[in-house]
Amino acid sequence: MAKKLGPPIFLGVFTILALVFLTGGATDDKDELRQTFQVDAVYYDTGHVEISFLDKSDKTTTVVMEILGMDESFQKTFSESQFIEIVPFQDVPKYGWEIHPVVLEIDHKEFGHVQLKTEIHTLGDPTPPVIYSKP
Repeated sequence: MAKKLGPPIFLGVFTILALVFLTGGATDDKDELRQTFQVDAVYYDTGHVEISFLDKSDKTTTVVMEILGMDESFQKTFSESQFIEIVPFQDVPKYGWEIHPVVLEIDHKEFGHVQLKTEIHTLGDPTPPVIYSKP
């Protein structure tokens, strides 16, 4: 008796299409954002996190930076295209840095409203990926 191959083939094609759409596919419109914005958040054993931001185009008007997952969320507004902010953090979180994402809400003269999200990492560890979005 012959097996029905329709559902497994459909599931495979659907999965591939979903991955293409979720990762941006071959035409990634986020490349321009990746080339323009840089953000990093590094934890130092001295008990602080250093968050750095750079807009290579120098067209950022405001940035609202927030560290989520804290008892009291840390939030600060900047009006420059480049900054370094030092935030006190006593210890590495029990459940990892993933519970404290760093989110930047950027107003940019060319791109409009842009959001960046990254994770804090310990000095010497690989830099986590940055998620770029334009709502």
